[in-house]
Amino acid sequence: MSPLVSLDYVVLFAYFLGVTFWGAWLGRGQKGGTDYFLGNRELPWGAVMLSVVATETSTLTFLSIPGVAYMGSLAFLQLTLGYLVGRVVVAAVLLPAYYRGELATAYALLEKRFGMGARRFTSGVFMITRLMADSVRLFATAIPLALMTGWPYPLSIAVIAALTLVYTYLGGIRAVVWVDALQMGLYLLGAVAAVVVLELAIPGGWAEVWERAGQAGKLQVFDFRWQPSVPYTFWAGLAGGAFLTMASHGTDQLIVQRLLTCRSLRHAQRALVGSALAVMGQFLVFLLVGLGLWVFYEGRSFSRSDEIFALFIVEELPPGLGGLLLAGVFAAAMSSLSSSINSLASASAYDFWAPLRAARGDEARILRAGKAFTLLWAGLLTAGAVLFIPLSRGTSAVEVALGVASVVYGGLLGAFALGVLSPRATQGGAIGGMAVGIGVVTVLWRWAPQALAWPWFALVGTLVTFVVGWGWSRVTARGGG
Repeated sequence: MSPLVSLDYVVLFAYFLGVTFWGAWLGRGQKGGTDYFLGNRELPWGAVMLSVVATETSTLTFLSIPGVAYMGSLAFLQLTLGYLVGRVVVAAVLLPAYYRGELATAYALLEKRFGMGARRFTSGVFMITRLMADSVRLFATAIPLALMTGWPYPLSIAVIAALTLVYTYLGGIRAVVWVDALQMGLYLLGAVAAVVVLELAIPGGWAEVWERAGQAGKLQVFDFRWQPSVPYTFWAGLAGGAFLTMASHGTDQLIVQRLLTCRSLRHAQRALVGSALAVMGQFLVFLLVGLGLWVFYEGRSFSRSDEIFALFIVEELPPGLGGLLLAGVFAAAMSSLSSSINSLASASAYDFWAPLRAARGDEARILRAGKAFTLLWAGLLTAGAVLFIPLSRGTSAVEVALGVASVVYGGLLGAFALGVLSPRATQGGAIGGMAVGIGVVTVLWRWAPQALAWPWFALVGTLVTFVVGWGWSRVTARGGG
């Protein structure tokens, strides 16, 4: 076993320093909110595609997905089929609606259809969801730093948040997107390096991994059972994954903001559909790493599945390579965290602050407010990650974060579906439908977790929101217009 040495720290320090200064440099010359939050709508689709992938997967892919395969099989891949279907639908239905107007946030579309109340309600739901889910992501990132340095988790969380905040605050969305693209390449390089090291470390290499994993049933990808309580089945992946990604990539400001930075609708559609194909390959690589770790550690038990790959990086890799993989871990984390901070700040500035302060169209004031909100949300995410520490044992952070997001995603998608598909839907119907839809899924998640697995939450929430909102709108219209 070889702990990290000075060369690893040099690699990490060079990475942190380089990313911070490059991100700050990318933000030079910003004059207003459109520059800061939308990159003046001129970013290339290839960079946006990589940013979308880096944002949605982050540390949860790097650390948690290997743990999912270690504890189970390759069945997680079934979700990616739904991801592809869902993104094609969003590209065909929602993206054209966003590009028909000069919209700054996803929820401005609901204001045009229903009114300011619907915009603020959905934006508020987004903020709460992002705060909860991305606090979990930030905690997961602190695991390898704590293992490497011996620091307590709160200090590790604070250090990562502070480093990310510097370039996010100074660089805005342009820095976030371009640094995301770099960071995705870095953490994929780290995953490939881990595959090579496992080939050398395991007697018999990957041939032995295939044989032993096959004997244990860990190479299974498809499960065609109709069992809603099982999270990774073909049907949950196809239907649940499609609705989950339609909500996350069609209604979540975290992703929609990136798509709005593209030069045209066509470029945004390329970025979105291309991201689905990239995610498929990415998940496969990290799941294979998990199978290799299962053979390497001979099925040893761990208190947290998210610690398995982190422990391998810290204890087993040669000098320099350990630092490279840890840089990959932090690259994944910082890409997601910076995206979250920037999208939360943009929603706060455009959906709440600007209308309340009569500052719509005042680019300079929106820029100043956006930077203030950037500081605020960085602090709240850090606090949320610290609060998650005592709840984390025995859980997989990726499943916790996806579960939290899925609770409300159906409500958001249902509201957008009402706006696009139901001409007679009203603002009261949209808000009421969302409240009921989110409430129903919350009850299922909290009090009946064995009855329905989390990939189905977005589908159930969407259907409940749409049906209740449609009925509410008809009843209120009949009762008094």
